[in-house]
Amino acid sequence: MEYRRLGHAGIKVSALSLGGWTTFGDLVKDPRVTRDIIVRAYDAGINFFDIADVYAGGEAERMMGQVLRQFPRHTLVISSKAYWPMSDDVNDRGLSRKHLMESVEKSLKRIGTDYLDLYFCHRYDPDTPLEETIRAMDDLVHQGKILYWGTSEWTGAQIRQALAFCEAHNLYKPQVEQPQYNMLDRERVEQDVLPAAQAGGMGLVVWSPLASGLLTGKYDDGIPEDSRLARLEWLRKIKLEGQDNPIPRVKALKAVAERLGVSRAQLALAWTLRLPGISSAITGATRLSQLEDNLGALNVTLSADVLAEIDRILSAPSPA
Repeated sequence: MEYRRLGHAGIKVSALSLGGWTTFGDLVKDPRVTRDIIVRAYDAGINFFDIADVYAGGEAERMMGQVLRQFPRHTLVISSKAYWPMSDDVNDRGLSRKHLMESVEKSLKRIGTDYLDLYFCHRYDPDTPLEETIRAMDDLVHQGKILYWGTSEWTGAQIRQALAFCEAHNLYKPQVEQPQYNMLDRERVEQDVLPAAQAGGMGLVVWSPLASGLLTGKYDDGIPEDSRLARLEWLRKIKLEGQDNPIPRVKALKAVAERLGVSRAQLALAWTLRLPGISSAITGATRLSQLEDNLGALNVTLSADVLAEIDRILSAPSPA
């Protein structure tokens, strides 16, 4: 396993990490399957486990926490997030001081730990003054309930604004941003988010590096009945029912992967990790075999010629 620093911070995270979005507590409800996947990930050297309170309504935190408790706490980097509504209550959402202070306590209890290594503002909250959010996060660091705080899906301008406020008032700065990044969703990160984060000493831990499975080739010939996109209609609409059909480009990547002797999932993960500003790629798995295939990406090195070929494929216009 390769370990990378989280921006300028001293903490290091595994280049591949394991997340709970749409998997544990949602598509994966069997505790034995959950345990097998998490234990194998840990044994392979994965130390970063990414969760959020909203994943399966808190069930992802509970299920993953039950397994993670068996490992020495100092060997783990555990994250959670807050922002999305957790009930119908008017204050049980957003990045207000009230919601953050209450949410972190609930996450700690569900996971079964005394502190979180990383705590993310799961989106930018236009209804809460940025100062209120930052001071709440700074207080949580001082209280020892979180070690580092970060942002998720913030724009470059929002990140720069937060960093500037922290600098001006001597507050703990955000140390990590978590955006979506993969071969099919790249411009926003490369042109806006990554430059702002790197300038501020932040690392990136990216989600959906396989574009919800599209980049594995699973959907080349339709939507399998047992697949994530078959079971999650909202995700299927986002990934497959827009104007830009990604499938022809995904199919074209098959020849590149075969020539290198790797799977398309391994190719996509290695491509994501090519950027030094990316600390970790957060993977998901509903089966042990998916995790095993993903781990193979750590042995893949992409030459400049291969990267140029990939860029040509990805920039090709989709058929009308």
